[in-house]
Amino acid sequence: MKTIEEPVVIHEGDSFKTVLSKYGALALDKQENLSEFIGDVEGDLDLENGTLSFGDIKLPIEVLGFYNDDVKQWSWAWDSEEIFGADLIKAAAEIMQAGIDAGIPEFSSPVIQADYNACHGLSMATVGILDLDAYYAVSEDGLDIFVAIKQGNIPAVDSVVKFKDTFYTFQKNFKVHGRLALESYAKLKGYRIKHHDDFDVVYLGESRFIVGFTERGNVSTIQLLLEEE
Repeated sequence: MKTIEEPVVIHEGDSFKTVLSKYGALALDKQENLSEFIGDVEGDLDLENGTLSFGDIKLPIEVLGFYNDDVKQWSWAWDSEEIFGADLIKAAAEIMQAGIDAGIPEFSSPVIQADYNACHGLSMATVGILDLDAYYAVSEDGLDIFVAIKQGNIPAVDSVVKFKDTFYTFQKNFKVHGRLALESYAKLKGYRIKHHDDFDVVYLGESRFIVGFTERGNVSTIQLLLEEE
């Protein structure tokens, strides 16, 4: 009997860690696309016109939220419509509703005590869930403003090595469920994955990405078998 693979979705009762595990690697993948696209140029944020510029490259944005390092506090933009305007907080409002529907307080609480790295996790989860292009943080007047790039026509760069490196970096730098992260990343990228007792295999064309796991589902080994030339 053929097993029907469940798509990557948010379930009611999912924790933020679970949601980040599902969508974070895809978001990091998109961040790599953005980095390749803009190079070393620093972004110039224009909130009045809703754009983020990197030299001659101008990208449309919406505001996700902002971080105040003095009080170690993240504030969602959906709670500041009077500052940003309704048009610039649509993505933030959408993730708020997702948080309400699934019972995820990190999305539905207007203010969260957090450090700077946690803000990246919140932004990554939002980008992955809402299928945005990427996110970017800009320092303005003592705040770090996190914006989402929407329909910026950022070229996608795909390779088996990028898939391996992105997954390795994601599970290493963020506290996530390693096995769930691999399964979700593979599915969201359209790759087939086969599960075994203590390892999984992702089929990347003729190449194979093999990840071993501990009993708790943490990553123990990573191996990439490249297609022979």
